[in-house]
Amino acid sequence: PKGVVNLITCSRNELTDLLSHPDIRGISFVGSTSVGLKIYSTGAAAGKRVQALTEAKNHSLILRDAALDWSARRIINSAFGCAGQRCMALPVVVVEECIADEFVGLLKKYAQQLKMGPAYEETTQLGPLVSAGQKKFVIDMINKGVEEGATLVLDGRDAVVEGCEKGYFVGPTIFDHVKKDMVIGDQEIFGPVVCVKRVKDFEEGIAVMNANEFANGSSIFTRSGYYSREFARRTDGGMVGINVGIPVPLAFFPFSGHKRSFFGDLHCLGRDGLKFYTQTKSVTTKWVSPEEAGEQDKVSTWEGTINREL
Repeated sequence: PKGVVNLITCSRNELTDLLSHPDIRGISFVGSTSVGLKIYSTGAAAGKRVQALTEAKNHSLILRDAALDWSARRIINSAFGCAGQRCMALPVVVVEECIADEFVGLLKKYAQQLKMGPAYEETTQLGPLVSAGQKKFVIDMINKGVEEGATLVLDGRDAVVEGCEKGYFVGPTIFDHVKKDMVIGDQEIFGPVVCVKRVKDFEEGIAVMNANEFANGSSIFTRSGYYSREFARRTDGGMVGINVGIPVPLAFFPFSGHKRSFFGDLHCLGRDGLKFYTQTKSVTTKWVSPEEAGEQDKVSTWEGTINREL
């Protein structure tokens, strides 16, 4: 019906008015962490209910007992689908050192097989970035990774699609030997770039993953029930995958990012989503019989009035 959804475009000045307006009771936001934190702080200070879904740097842990070829194919889809432009993309792969060379080789092999092209072509597997500005940002981040000393295994900076030479394409890009505090391994790139971090075992792997400031999603690839249970229990990621690259839950579960990937106390989707748009009311009642009240005559008068009105 008319008025159920209204679209208002505005500058940040009008946004501040919306965040504090007395008629607005709830605010739901998806975007960058810096803006999300500002919206959460301003809205909550004005007494609003706020859910702010913000940035991510999802990690996956590959253990030595994983089915490597099978896992690599799924990580390719998770990392490069939508050209990496989704909050549940998989841009970081943490791999046990003893299998890292083989696994990186598989990633490169399958990444090179992806067909780039416009999204309207059914055979396209890797489309363009959303804008010229985003393309520049992604390429700048790749340059940053090179400067930081990471090993550039596959370079997508000079990708060109025939017939779409002016398109905003960046080819699949893979960095290996990404170390602690490298920007490319810690900050969201939002493009087709995968960073490989090498670790000696499960314990170091989960420590590396949990050291990141974001905690939207995380996953593990293993055949071990023990490590899968330990991972699910100990990972900071709010959405957890076991042999699943993108652990987006079904809609009846909450989209439950944590740390600097979310601000608020009620997530979207699932019961949290319903509660966010629901105001709870508690009603306490007690009924007294006519005999207890000692008002039989008055009760009879009420009944007579009710009968006449009916």
